[in-house]
Amino acid sequence: MEAAATAAEIQVPTAPATSHRWLIALAVMLGTTLEVLDTSIVNVALPHMQGSFSASLDEISWVVTSYLVANGIMIPMTGWISARFGRKRYFLTSVTVFVAASMMCGAAQSLQQMVLFRLIQGTAGAAMIPSSQAILMETFPPDEQQLAMAVWGMGLMVAPILGPTLGGWITDNWSWRWNFYINLPIGTIAIAMVSAFVHDPHYLAARRGRRIDYLGMALLVVSLGLMQIVVDRGERADWFNSAWVVYATAVSALAFAVLGVWELHFSEPILDLRILKQRIFSASLILQVAMSGVLFGTLLISPIFMQEFLGYTPWVSGLVQAPRGLGSMTGMLVVGQVSRRGYDTKPFVGVGFMLVAVATWIMSGWDLQASMWAVMWPPVIMSLGFGMIFPTISAAALSGIKPERMGYAASLYNMMRNTGAAIGIAYMTNMLVRHQQLHQSILAEHFSVFDAWRLSRAAPMQPGAPAFGYLHQLMTGQKRGLGMVYGLVQAQASMLAFNDIYRMLAGMSLLMAPAFVLLRGGTKSSAAAPGH
Repeated sequence: MEAAATAAEIQVPTAPATSHRWLIALAVMLGTTLEVLDTSIVNVALPHMQGSFSASLDEISWVVTSYLVANGIMIPMTGWISARFGRKRYFLTSVTVFVAASMMCGAAQSLQQMVLFRLIQGTAGAAMIPSSQAILMETFPPDEQQLAMAVWGMGLMVAPILGPTLGGWITDNWSWRWNFYINLPIGTIAIAMVSAFVHDPHYLAARRGRRIDYLGMALLVVSLGLMQIVVDRGERADWFNSAWVVYATAVSALAFAVLGVWELHFSEPILDLRILKQRIFSASLILQVAMSGVLFGTLLISPIFMQEFLGYTPWVSGLVQAPRGLGSMTGMLVVGQVSRRGYDTKPFVGVGFMLVAVATWIMSGWDLQASMWAVMWPPVIMSLGFGMIFPTISAAALSGIKPERMGYAASLYNMMRNTGAAIGIAYMTNMLVRHQQLHQSILAEHFSVFDAWRLSRAAPMQPGAPAFGYLHQLMTGQKRGLGMVYGLVQAQASMLAFNDIYRMLAGMSLLMAPAFVLLRGGTKSSAAAPGH
């Protein structure tokens, strides 16, 4: 649908006062930050939970898996639920249940209780991101939408970066249970602010009481639920060498295919795929999937590199990554302010992907002797690029959507964000393992004890790194022979695998840089009008 036609069809109601609008933005940002923070803050505390519940590593991982599965299933349903029951009511219910589930997670006395409460927490938290996006696009006038997205996006992008640092500090100084208890005061403030300032637009009331898409719900649960389980646990099962991974993937793909056909023919679909006909929205989805894959993939593998090969503790690893948050905030604020002054910000998407490409190319040159400064500043540049990309494509995606379809569009957009993150994490972990095995087989044919001695003389490793331990024991005579050489081969092969991943990301980001031209054609007048 053309932007001008969309704008002509929208009757613009009176916008709320400026201070009122920013209070709404703060209210929904608090809820969003809580939800995103809980996807990363808990990971650091898993070893402590494992001890508390006497659980194996595979069992304790369900604390993360259960949250991701419930969250992934519910996100695409939020538009339909908001249209049926009211966006404010659904948002308030979600924040309230999320806070209550957080309290129950902190008080859990068994692994079964923890997994159940995390399921509830993930189900409740799913509404916060798409609902808050829809609320912001309806609340702010067109010339302030990107600035609003930038401010709101700080919580969305900074929270997963700071999560491991905050989680490590809380776990070390208080208890793993306080990673959940800290949600209570912030959530209570969010509930009070949403109750006071957020109101449903008039068109939502007219959409209640429609037909219920039961088959669409069932297909969505099966397809997304199985996909999330495969992505999260497939690596432990050696991917498609395991029968259950093959069957689960096949059923998920079949359910997706049937869902697509059904939703296009059902009069009140739970997932409105007709929105994909809008070119700018579809182009934004492609860019969002690419960005999410790189962002969440690097958030996963960077701590592994720092802790396993540079010898950093989880706390130090989190501190080294913390400046990434400053990069994200700077990029988002720059884009927001430029947009507010009336300039076209779509070229910032190209600039952002270029910055990501440069940063990941520099990261592909890391080695086992990389200094703390060397591993700190390239991710800041990368996050600066992400900060420029995110608010621009988010505003572009939703700016041409009719207000009554805003919730559905935000749900679909965030479903693809989750999908991109899941694909990125799965692909990078799989690539890391395969390339490590490839490099290990090549190195093992040529590596010797003499090579290890020569390597130690040329570039001594950091004393905290595991690979240094191999060299130290080998050269001091504590251990000798092929076992120690094999340890060094493993370390170097893993390092080369990390280099391969970062080079691949650099190439992909460079290819995505010109894609911002696909966003051209929309105008600011096409943005959804305020509805509060």
